Order: sequence, then C-alpha cells, then structure tokens
Amino acid sequence: MASILLPTYNERDNIVELVQAIHQHLGEQGFNYEIVIVDDNSPDGTADVVREAFGDDPRVKLFVRHQERGLATALRYAAEHSSGEVLVFMDTDFNHDPAMIPQLIKFLEYYDVVIGSRFVMRGGMEDRIRYVFSFIYNLGLRFLFGTRVWDNLSGFFAIYRSRLFELDLDRIFYGYGDYFIRLLMVGWRRGWRMLEIPVFYRLRQRGHSKTQFLATFIQYTWAILKLRLSFGLGRMQ
Repeated sequence: MASILLPTYNERDNIVELVQAIHQHLGEQGFNYEIVIVDDNSPDGTADVVREAFGDDPRVKLFVRHQERGLATALRYAAEHSSGEVLVFMDTDFNHDPAMIPQLIKFLEYYDVVIGSRFVMRGGMEDRIRYVFSFIYNLGLRFLFGTRVWDNLSGFFAIYRSRLFELDLDRIFYGYGDYFIRLLMVGWRRGWRMLEIPVFYRLRQRGHSKTQFLATFIQYTWAILKLRLSFGLGRMQ
C-alpha cells in the first residue's frame, strides 16, 4: 500500500480538490493507498473542510496538531502515523502535480527513492525567476557535496518506508524544506539508488504561499553549512 502524506496549514481552498485529484489518478489505476493529512490547527478551518468532505472516506486519515507547527515535523508525523510500505511526500498547493504520483510509485520498484525533479529534461517551473535561482542553488549543492541529484529542493518524492525509518529522523526532520536536503545527503552516503523524473511546477492558484523567498534562502544556506560540517566530521549517517 502507498501512503500519500499531505502537510497542511491554511489550505482550505486547495485540499478538497487535491484529495479528489489523488483519488482520481490513483483510483483509476487500481492502486491500494491512503491519504494522510496532518494539519497544524489551521485558523482558516482546513481540518473542518476535510472532515466535511471526507469524514466517511476510510482512505483519508486526518490528524490535527495543536502544540507543534512546521513542514518537516508535520511530514514526519504523517509518516509515523501512516500504514503504507511506500510513502509519497508532496505539497498541498498543487505545485506538485498529483498526476505524477503513479509514476513515482511505479519507478520505486527499481530504486530506493524517486524524486520529482524540475531540472531534468522536460521538467521546469512556471515561475522563471525562482527556476533560475533554484537551478543555480542546486548547482552549488552538487558541487559542495559531490552528488548527482539535480533537484535537492524538490520535496516531491516516493520512498520505501523501510528505507526512511532506518535513519535517525531527529537529525533530518526539522526546519522547513531543508529536511529534504539532509535526507538526500544521508541517502547518498548510504548508497541509495536514486531516480529523478521530470515534473513541472505551476503557480499557486488559490491561497497564499507560506514560503518567503529571502528567509527561506537564508535558512537553507545555514542548514547546508551545518550539513557540510557534519559530513566533514562524519556525523550524518
């Protein structure tokens, strides 16, 4: 079974349509799956919308956190409260196309992690400025760590549950999207087989982005510097 992990905060305008799209793309191909939503007590009533739309749907599991917030810890919580042997991580603002989920899952048969990548052939972003900055940033990551992954900032990926939970999650799942950089670096050191498949990021259609570009850039850079130090000292396993 596959578990689709969805962290939410103020996504009432997107979440119902996203879950319906996941049902469509996975249901049509006969996948056995569940959708695990972790909401950080959104003031816009995201959780209430989910209960109203999918309260009787056994494939949809909703958890509301009242004491803790944050993307990385929400995803870890979702993984720990899921049942699937395959875990699919994705955003809830339609940046990550639900139509690509079946490909992520199918290719995982031959790899340890399959990444939706903007920077392989046929991948891309509608926001051209962020595309250029993200591409340059990823070039720097490849140079710094010597890996072959083109999109270290994706966050749209499938991984085997057994692979994820063999790691020390306390050293990975904190902060924001920088958790994915740490996950890939640890996986690379362990010799994981990684595949990138092309995805295209579209602009958010509803709601407001929680990502502040400059603040995120600073946060990611600081996380990378600490990670580089950890690699040099051999502490990241």
